[in-house]
Amino acid sequence: MIQRTMKRLKNLSQLKSILPAGEMSFDPTVLDQYAGDKWFASRAPDAVALPRSVKSVSRLLGFANRHGLAVTPRGAGHGYVGGCVPIRGGIVLSVERLNRIREINGADFVAVVGAGVTTKKLQDAVENQGLFYPPDPASREHSFIGGNIATNAGGPRCLKYGVTRDYVLGLQVVLADGTVLQLGGRTHKNKTGFELHRLFVGSEGLLGVVTEATLKLLPLPPCRACLAVGFGTMRQAARAVRGIFAAGYLPAALEIADAFTLAAAYRRTRSERLRGCRAHLILELDGHPRSVREEIGDLQRLLAAQKPVSIEKALGAAGCEKIWALRREFSYGLRDTGLAKLNEDIVVPRGRLEDLFAFARRLQQKHGLPVACFGHAGDGNIHTNLMVDMKSPGATRRAKRALDELFRQVLAWGGAITGEHGIGLAKRRWWPLAVPKEARSLHRALKLALDPKGILNPGKFV
Repeated sequence: MIQRTMKRLKNLSQLKSILPAGEMSFDPTVLDQYAGDKWFASRAPDAVALPRSVKSVSRLLGFANRHGLAVTPRGAGHGYVGGCVPIRGGIVLSVERLNRIREINGADFVAVVGAGVTTKKLQDAVENQGLFYPPDPASREHSFIGGNIATNAGGPRCLKYGVTRDYVLGLQVVLADGTVLQLGGRTHKNKTGFELHRLFVGSEGLLGVVTEATLKLLPLPPCRACLAVGFGTMRQAARAVRGIFAAGYLPAALEIADAFTLAAAYRRTRSERLRGCRAHLILELDGHPRSVREEIGDLQRLLAAQKPVSIEKALGAAGCEKIWALRREFSYGLRDTGLAKLNEDIVVPRGRLEDLFAFARRLQQKHGLPVACFGHAGDGNIHTNLMVDMKSPGATRRAKRALDELFRQVLAWGGAITGEHGIGLAKRRWWPLAVPKEARSLHRALKLALDPKGILNPGKFV
């Protein structure tokens, strides 16, 4: 054991001669900064690699593969499932310096960006040219495109526009042995062989390291409008969601929140919009001004028929952002309670939305834990947060039992245990429950083919 440790440390020390100056750190302070993400687990790596080029990534992985060193790829560290925790030590490979927007092409409707570009930086840059990159995870100001690709990130706008996968035309990927692949391309249609670039979308750093992406862009919609609607009951809100779709509308976003979430947000913001609300909807439309104004008026009348507690309309980007700013306070309001927030991004079939909220209430009563639900009503991806007082006797045990029940019920409805965050460490326990044995075997076969020594993000679900 001691000999293996000494050999590993000797191999790590050789990395300074493999990479250019300043691209490798062994500083304990730096190591601690790269020990985890937004989940509860952490483990300091033995070294942190900060490559500035794909050549450096290739050299690093080739070396690590030859010497059997664990490599944990890392984006911005804003995940919620411990996906970038270096649980086996070794090297954390951060893509933060691969942060150039190489090209924005309005004729081809593509952008070519490094994996370390933040989502908002890309969105701002393309919107300045009248273009649009729709995926909008809540952490878009901080999250990297590489991390979005690794987790197939979504966000409110994925109801109309789809998730990150739908915008990935091509990828530059470095395999575990250092091989650099150029997959896909820059055309919006391409049926040349297998769509191998999509294999790496959602792969959580287990199959390769994404260093650059070619992304599809759209024309920027010239007009936006929002409705913020408060209801006295969740049943009314769920009925309103069904009514919106039944009337033939497909909003860009449709968000819902429950009473516990709203009460916490009200205590934080004192917003009159939330006073007396037991359920809340935010609806956004986009398109050309004439059609948006007409449709938002029609939807306002449709929702007013449901007798809401309040209804507010906003036209234009500035007004819409005021409504979304309140939505962004929901998670902070829950944190203000002082309770630990176990953020589960489960997905249920759209028709089970009301059933999910009713089940969450029963779960709360049974286990004595507050359950706060809010999220993407349009696609059934509801962030179901168990609020846990970790100092309370037996709270951790009750939380585990409640999570078991939640995931089993979601799967019984034909849902999924994660819609955005991924498996990582946090959901590894429920991986065998969520995925059939044959599919898990296929995951292992793909992992073995691309990373036969198992150096990439070891200790996770495959």
